[in-house]
Amino acid sequence: MTANQMRSFAIGLLVAASVCAVVYFSTPGQASVAEKVEPITIEVPREPEESELKSMLADKGYVILTESELEAQLDEVETKWTEQLKEIEKQQEKEQEEKEKEKEKQDDKESEVVYRTMLSVVSGMTSIDVGDALVRANIIESSREFSDEVEKKGLAQNLRPGTYEIDSSMSMSEVISIIFK
Repeated sequence: MTANQMRSFAIGLLVAASVCAVVYFSTPGQASVAEKVEPITIEVPREPEESELKSMLADKGYVILTESELEAQLDEVETKWTEQLKEIEKQQEKEQEEKEKEKEKQDDKESEVVYRTMLSVVSGMTSIDVGDALVRANIIESSREFSDEVEKKGLAQNLRPGTYEIDSSMSMSEVISIIFK
């Protein structure tokens, strides 16, 4: 740095210090400045109370619950859902059982053997004789039930001699109506 530069720098510092001194000593003291300024009041908003908050939220459509009320409602909903799930499971089990029974019935029908016979009724035979012949041919299960049914219908005297085609898929009433008239 040259001497001229050094002098210029020193003069600049001297001028700056002089200006600061003039400003400092020419302005009034701190007390007089404070007297001229008006006090500013800032109003801090108060925190709303719990009841005010609840009413504001309720006005906007919110539902306010305590923790115990919330837990009670959640438990109630869970109980209802559990009951509904149990009912649905029971229905599904019933439906499954019905399907299985239906399938078993179909399997039984498919595997059921139908016996056919040509029954020859001759004069002098009784309903018991006809029942015995039908039992031997696997058309009915009991000759006693057969004869009781014929007696109940009052057809014992209406036995017609002849040859009849009968199968095990027929009901007892159908067999009786074919042989007795």
